[in-house]
Amino acid sequence: MDVDFPLILTWAVLISGGIWAIDHFVMKPRRVRAADAYRSSRPSGASDEAIDKLLKEPVLAEYARSFFPVLLLVLVLRSFLVEPYQIPSESMVPTLEVGDFILVNKYAYGIRLPVLGTKVVDIDQPQRGDVMVFIPPHENRYFIKRVIGLPGDRIEYRNKVLYINGERMPQEYVGQQMVGGRVYYREFEEQIGQASHRVFRYPARFEPSGVWDVPDGHYFMMGDNRGKSDDSRRWGFVPDHNVVGKAVAIWIHKEPGLHWPTFRRNQLIN
Repeated sequence: MDVDFPLILTWAVLISGGIWAIDHFVMKPRRVRAADAYRSSRPSGASDEAIDKLLKEPVLAEYARSFFPVLLLVLVLRSFLVEPYQIPSESMVPTLEVGDFILVNKYAYGIRLPVLGTKVVDIDQPQRGDVMVFIPPHENRYFIKRVIGLPGDRIEYRNKVLYINGERMPQEYVGQQMVGGRVYYREFEEQIGQASHRVFRYPARFEPSGVWDVPDGHYFMMGDNRGKSDDSRRWGFVPDHNVVGKAVAIWIHKEPGLHWPTFRRNQLIN
């Protein structure tokens, strides 16, 4: 399971904010009163060091005051605006490569509470062809796939061809990759709604086939690398409350291992 960074960040904000608030509203007035009492009762000519010591902010409260606004800003940005995400697998090749760092628009489909995922402001709904980050129903970590089926759609996948509501999705042959004298994969340009993207199909690889009726409040997701994608064909539908956001752009790329990041793949995501 991946580290739940949003949960850790939320707790860090709550703890640092709580420490700062207790010190500011409870402990600091006590320190001021103690310093005033000492100041009024001390002998004339006594040093101010004792007063400074009484007014001194505890180290823990000082750190909390310093870190709280920074952590709060990061939490707001990640929860409601934009969150970075690294592509960990080949499931979205050729659209997204392993090592791509992408930006996820967190408000495209509505504003949600951090950690809980409850939608508090409804802005828009996922559309067919969107590349979306979400939490799948079977595993508590981020996945990224393409939205194929909306609520009420009938999705059919047979002979490695996609049908939505009985209509075959147009595919135009682009090329193929040969390995050992055999076709390893074929590349096609596929059109889904307004989105045009490329997909890989592997003649020798098994892919789940079937018919799926998308229930209300759920989405059917598939990877562009059709033969190497663990998606809704295996584990079912994604509920709306598991939606994280819309992938909008690649901002940096780093090859696995000891390689410098590059900007060669900077582009919007289709």
